[in-house]
Amino acid sequence: MLKTTLLHPEILRICARAGHHAKILIADGNYPASTKRGASAEVVCLQLTPGVPTVAQVLSAILSVMPIDVVNTMGIPADDPYAKFGEPPAWKEFRALAKESGVADSVEPISKWDFYKAVESPDHVLTIQTADQALWANVLLTVGCRTA
Repeated sequence: MLKTTLLHPEILRICARAGHHAKILIADGNYPASTKRGASAEVVCLQLTPGVPTVAQVLSAILSVMPIDVVNTMGIPADDPYAKFGEPPAWKEFRALAKESGVADSVEPISKWDFYKAVESPDHVLTIQTADQALWANVLLTVGCRTA
């Protein structure tokens, strides 16, 4: 019986094989996970029911088992209709989780199109597709390294 918070065997397997600088995408329910991913990335669908699980719930589980150097969100283009609403509410929760787990850098948005390019990197090893209904709730994690 595992003592870790994260219990999903496939996600644990992929995380255990991920090295420093590997990328893990935790995608909301609107993200095109079948087409926007790295060539070597595996996709794990956790879509149980609308809204379950959320990106924040999965982020919390991932942060509990591995070091993360950087957390990036998908930035909203200035010409997008949602830009007028400001920062999405989910980002506040992502920042709190990152801070609580000791992520050195704050949660930073990168432009939508640069986000897609980063996800399509050969370093992208895993996409976890959630059923989160929040808008702009995608996070791209860069794996850190264990230190003594």
